[in-house]
Amino acid sequence: MSPRLAIALVLLSIAGLGSWYLARDDGGDVAAPSAAVAIHRGYYLEDTRILGTAEDGSLLYEIRAEFAEQQPDQRIRFSSVVIDYTPQSDVPWTIRADTALLSAADNRVLLEGGVLARSDEGVSGEMTELRTNSLIFDPELQVAETDDRIQIRIGERNLSGTGMLAFLKENRVEIRSNVSGRFVP
Repeated sequence: MSPRLAIALVLLSIAGLGSWYLARDDGGDVAAPSAAVAIHRGYYLEDTRILGTAEDGSLLYEIRAEFAEQQPDQRIRFSSVVIDYTPQSDVPWTIRADTALLSAADNRVLLEGGVLARSDEGVSGEMTELRTNSLIFDPELQVAETDDRIQIRIGERNLSGTGMLAFLKENRVEIRSNVSGRFVP
């Protein structure tokens, strides 16, 4: 063995031992991850589109969102939501909200944040808008309800109240309490 090779082997051994010494686990101040911290590995989608169909397979409604993410409890949270009925469904309403939660166990959708339901052929055949902070919506039954404060505009008339039940297919709205309004002749 040449002296050059021997020196190279000694230097390589020292470098290996040095790197082992620096990289070894000394049980210092690096804490192991807690067992209580669960890692959520659900799916997410961008530019989401969910189609709701009737029993015969015909399209009834469409839910569109900019973003959808599976939650740890298996519900799906949507962002920037728009729900439209098809012309064949005879429900001339569009619903918008900042977020929505959808559960596989329940057909209803919980809409939250700046909820606006709008129809150009709404109550009494006039443009109708319903505004609230949250709304529970059943797209198959075409029913929406809330216990929150609600503002309703029907043409030039304005109503407000607390709590509401809306039958969208029938263009009928029931305000539950604290009703007040302004009607222009």
